Amino acid sequence: MKLIDRYILRHFILNFLFGLLCFVLIFIMVDLFENLDRFIDKKLTIVMLATYYMYFIPDILKLIMPVGMLLASLFTISRFVNYSELTAMKSAGISIYRYLLPVLTFGMIVTLFAVYFNGWVVPHSNRLKYKFEREVLGRNTISNSIQNIYIQDKINRIIIINNYEKSTQTCSNTSIQIFSKDTLTKINIKLDIVSMKWDFGKKDWFISTAYLREFNTFDTESLKILKDIYLSAISKVDKITLDPETLEKKQLKPEELVLSEFREFIDNLEASGQEVAKEKVDYYSIISFPFANIITIIFGVSISSNRRKGGAALHFGISLIVSFIYLGFVKISQVFGDNGDLNPVLTAWLANILFFTVSVVNFYRLNN
Repeated sequence: MKLIDRYILRHFILNFLFGLLCFVLIFIMVDLFENLDRFIDKKLTIVMLATYYMYFIPDILKLIMPVGMLLASLFTISRFVNYSELTAMKSAGISIYRYLLPVLTFGMIVTLFAVYFNGWVVPHSNRLKYKFEREVLGRNTISNSIQNIYIQDKINRIIIINNYEKSTQTCSNTSIQIFSKDTLTKINIKLDIVSMKWDFGKKDWFISTAYLREFNTFDTESLKILKDIYLSAISKVDKITLDPETLEKKQLKPEELVLSEFREFIDNLEASGQEVAKEKVDYYSIISFPFANIITIIFGVSISSNRRKGGAALHFGISLIVSFIYLGFVKISQVFGDNGDLNPVLTAWLANILFFTVSVVNFYRLNN
């Protein structure tokens, strides 16, 4: 790496980290004052408060990373302009495009990291945060009973659970339906279970009473009554991949699910015939939002590399306004996606496509 690249990156990264720190502190202070009376009522200690906000910080970082990139672009290039360093670079034959190379490389690394961070780290911290709120603050409590669970266990097998009791880990009125692999519209086997309880020792479901129906090609069926048997012992059904942990995840918020779990959550909803437009928009937005880091870098560099009346203050104001417009456009486009008026993938990427185009055109117009 050349000396000039290290010099640019050093200033950019320091400004980026400084911007993140400032916004994290602002978010925490606002939330602290908003919930101060609740924390006092619950008699939270300093250690408990610190623990809660440690869980909260990843979710804040998820939102403010693009803003941090914008501020880093603005402050870094403005410094070079004010101290005539950018002029010296241009005199030495270093174009603004060459200046962008190390910054965009860093931005792409942060973007790829943010996809992983937003998809796996943030949901894990959100799960810990919501658990803290449920157990300590009494918010977002989870019911002991879950009703009407639909799960596609395999491509040709659907599990329907009328009620699941978390405390006893017992399922009531469960139906396992196995369809023909040749035509998924024809049911071959149906197992109706009155009650089944999870056995931790055997890692299997113990069935008290069940009715096994087999449908043959001659439009006739056979019925077999089963009592006091483990589910894996029923050869016609095979062992299912369902356990209490999977069932209890059904009550988690989408923000608590890592990307792979969120995808599975959507597939299960879709298999049960439910509308999943909103969930798909949220899923694809987790992937698309980090790419706003690249867009804000290009936009920030383009407006701050040109001296204008008002200087950095004007550039700062314009940049923040554009950031809020971007976030506002993301929310507005999501409304159309949630209603099914737009394709979920297009909805998630629409703001990025539009603002990337505007940023590139603005950058080219101001630097050519």
